[in-house]
Amino acid sequence: MSTPFAVEPRLLRAFVAVAEELHFTRAAARLYLAQQALSRDVRRLERELGVELFLRSTRRVELTADGERLLPYARRVLAAQEDLLAAAGQARPLLVDLNSPGLGTGRRVLHRARELAPECELMARYESGLAGAAVELLAGRLDASFGRFAGLDPVLRAGLDQQPVRYEPMTVLLPEGHPLAALPEVPLAALAGETVYAGAGNTRTTEWTDLARRLFDAYGIGLAPPQPLAVGDEEFARLMAKGNQPVLAVVDFAALPGTVARPLTDPVPLSPVSLVWRKGLVHPGLAALRTAAAESARAGGWLRLPTDGWIPASDVHAMKTSVTERP
Repeated sequence: MSTPFAVEPRLLRAFVAVAEELHFTRAAARLYLAQQALSRDVRRLERELGVELFLRSTRRVELTADGERLLPYARRVLAAQEDLLAAAGQARPLLVDLNSPGLGTGRRVLHRARELAPECELMARYESGLAGAAVELLAGRLDASFGRFAGLDPVLRAGLDQQPVRYEPMTVLLPEGHPLAALPEVPLAALAGETVYAGAGNTRTTEWTDLARRLFDAYGIGLAPPQPLAVGDEEFARLMAKGNQPVLAVVDFAALPGTVARPLTDPVPLSPVSLVWRKGLVHPGLAALRTAAAESARAGGWLRLPTDGWIPASDVHAMKTSVTERP
């Protein structure tokens, strides 16, 4: 009679991540593990089961027949574990994307949600933009994010819900020696003929670039061509300093070294920010996050449209047709 053994959920989680990504580096990033630790867990699972789960080469990773058979069972075990922990009041952490460490709207909402639900673990992530985060939301690798919902592909929007949070005023980051840097605020008309960076070419922030393009087309402003994708604040600052171009930003975005931030006016361009999550998601942390978003919006007057504000009509419509039931 064989000796029974228990497979640790951590090992199954490692297996499922690699099986879905078919790439150890991406799977390790998804689980926030070192690749060496992930590989070690997969090898241990193979030893314990006595089967080979993956065919590995220098160019690709494939599931073996044993791996294909195991995958649906592993998913069911992990889902059952989550149900068990939730029933015992130990729901898994809620993964909340804040786009960038330099943005304040999502950070403030998350901070308030942690106060409202101290028993929940709400963990911050930084996916750069909502377009990139939406893919992660639908795959279950993130739970919530913030950004411009109307700028997403309709196919992505169909699987997501949203709650309006803020119409966030935009600013421009100007090189310190730029002629407009001497102004306390910059009228949009003064940027006519300028070329301004707004993330063109970055597939993770397409909703932001689309909003910028609509604004720039209306006021004769040039959209800067794509730049190499910068990972991390330091690299982004270095790349922007090298280009020496104005950068479109929002009011909470901190000025980069060698730049000054100036509010945009006449009219004030607004970036619509929603809390976005996967349809059907039930989690006590999400309820706290939605309550915190509603509280913050009311306290800050974040959803009042100024009379001198600019925003595409499609965005106003999208914000008004969002999920409105009480969290």
